Amino acid sequence: MRKIRKNYLAEAQELNITAFMNLMVILVPFLLITAVFSRITVLELNLPPQNAKVKQEEKVKLHLELVLRDKSFDIQDANIGIIKRFERSDSDTRWDLFKDVLVEIKTRFPEENNITLLLEPGINYKTLINVMDHVRTAEVMQGLSVETIELFPNISIGDAVTDKTK
Repeated sequence: MRKIRKNYLAEAQELNITAFMNLMVILVPFLLITAVFSRITVLELNLPPQNAKVKQEEKVKLHLELVLRDKSFDIQDANIGIIKRFERSDSDTRWDLFKDVLVEIKTRFPEENNITLLLEPGINYKTLINVMDHVRTAEVMQGLSVETIELFPNISIGDAVTDKTK
């Protein structure tokens, strides 16, 4: 016996995308709202040039350096030497004295915006970030209010020569 086969034309089924659309309506605003909270702060650093020679015709100007050592911070000028040395430890740093010296230097050289941070090997990252924060700005009392002033926003980083006087 022969089986008779009937060819049925199947009708196209409708696609139910209601659940998917509901998901997109909730998901897209959620992703847009959470994207606002993920901000990254980038601080631009300048490396000192390899051939940093002072021309004879140029007037000698301030080339401020801050040497981060294991037990001290040395604020110095590349031309004249150490201006001030601050003794420090990992638990105690006198940021108020540090700020006062930087504010005094800034008042004497208001056009100067550059500073070079020279790090000895072994200086930890947290110390570097704290110093960078204190070098860029300072809070100063002006009358009855506290103002934030800009000190040295252009920061360069390099390696310090090890201190052999210890």
